[in-house]
Amino acid sequence: MSVELRTNWVALNTIVYREVRRFLRIWPQTLLPPAITMVLYFVIFGNLIGRQIGDMGGFTYMQYIVPGLIMMSVITNSYGNVVSSFFGSKFQRSIEELMVSPVSPHTILVGYVAGGVLRGLAVGVIVTILSMFFTHLQVHHLGVTVVVVLLTATIFSLLGFVNAVFARNFDDISIIPTFVLTPLTYLGGVFYSITLLPPFWQTVSMANPVLHMVNSFRYGILGVSDISIGTAITFMLVATAVLYILCIRLLVSGRGMRA
Repeated sequence: MSVELRTNWVALNTIVYREVRRFLRIWPQTLLPPAITMVLYFVIFGNLIGRQIGDMGGFTYMQYIVPGLIMMSVITNSYGNVVSSFFGSKFQRSIEELMVSPVSPHTILVGYVAGGVLRGLAVGVIVTILSMFFTHLQVHHLGVTVVVVLLTATIFSLLGFVNAVFARNFDDISIIPTFVLTPLTYLGGVFYSITLLPPFWQTVSMANPVLHMVNSFRYGILGVSDISIGTAITFMLVATAVLYILCIRLLVSGRGMRA
């Protein structure tokens, strides 16, 4: 192994280790709150409201919303981990030392994104385990489930990186999650099937990328979906490639690297 490859490998391991250690060290802030929030969703929406709604898509309402709630936790936590961590590095000026080091921009980006993906998956696993106390789930398409959750976590980790690059203060890192991410998630078919909507709003909903992610994941778990799985996965692959290229260009240009 050449010196350059060894340097980047050590740097990658270090960044990923630091990111994982960071969210594990403060688990009462990173892992516990989403778990409590999801339990409240299970109790209020699944048990209380779900009894009045009845079946949806051939499943109990609780079974129907669980995949969406798992995906929602993965989305918010993978995004939040990267945006907070990278902006924190900017604020503390430690990112400048990393930028001038003999480390590839690809290594820096992959390290931060891997940290976001791992936190998203960790919370997703916790929520999945908790859901077992409320309903029974059986994975119908393991390959689709794994591919979709990894691509979704990667996409929102990259989006969190973009947000962190352009953020100028701590208030800026909460604007996108509050005014963009939350509405898209709640309108992304987490709590309902778009077949319940009028035709016009069904068409409008198709423009929501979160809808494709949630339904693809639901297809992997339950075997039902409101959208084309092939189209959704293709979209996610393209989105991942485009966002990765954008993030690399931002790193190489050095734009927004100072808070």
